[in-house]
Amino acid sequence: MDLGLNGRVVLVTGASGAIGAAIAATFAQEGALVAAGWHGNEENARAVVESITQAGGKAIAVRIDQRDRDSARAVTDQVERELGDIAVLVANAVAWPPMAPDTWDILSEGLVANVTGTMALVDAVLPRMRDTGWGRLVLISSDVVEQPMPAAVTYPAVKGAIETAAKVLAAREARHGVLTNVVRPGFTLTDRALNWPGMGRQAVDAEGAKTPTGRICTPEDVASAVAYLGSAANGHINGETLSIAGGRQLTR
Repeated sequence: MDLGLNGRVVLVTGASGAIGAAIAATFAQEGALVAAGWHGNEENARAVVESITQAGGKAIAVRIDQRDRDSARAVTDQVERELGDIAVLVANAVAWPPMAPDTWDILSEGLVANVTGTMALVDAVLPRMRDTGWGRLVLISSDVVEQPMPAAVTYPAVKGAIETAAKVLAAREARHGVLTNVVRPGFTLTDRALNWPGMGRQAVDAEGAKTPTGRICTPEDVASAVAYLGSAANGHINGETLSIAGGRQLTR
């Protein structure tokens, strides 16, 4: 299937992490021009860009600070100068809250970095999408929205806020040719997951055994879904939340 992404400019935030890197690579494989956003790990983002360019694609690395509203405009301006108008925004970046009991400061900082920062990027890319009459917004959430972590409020709260914002964007922007959807990964096989307190390979395998597919989600599973929703092949899916969890939610 031709996803109609050839030559379209895609901004992927959090591209230095496992899921973001897989998303960036998948869009590049479809012929998109990719801006790989990073904040804390420039080296990984540069490696993503190098991998794409070595495969014959075109990509750049761009630094994004979601705690700084001005960063959103600076990044979109840079991407437009170097690649062209942004047609697809994949809001994948997450500022992880500390692994500690929630406090007012942690919650406030989490909302600013994750919700306010994401919406600033959306606001920055929307005007041009409206002008061209075409755009795709794919916001990355988490299954903790439905299955919250008992010890933490901040992460489920910010992902829930992003999902609600996506519904509003979907209702408001579709008339301008901009479709908005949410992808909600389940527990995903990444280095972070393997190193999570109390996890490790054995625990990850145990989680997979509880899933109807017999395994947990991979970054590539997430990337495939994101690429479709962010493509021209998606002509009428709007305002939806897609769970990428192998049916795990059916067994809880």
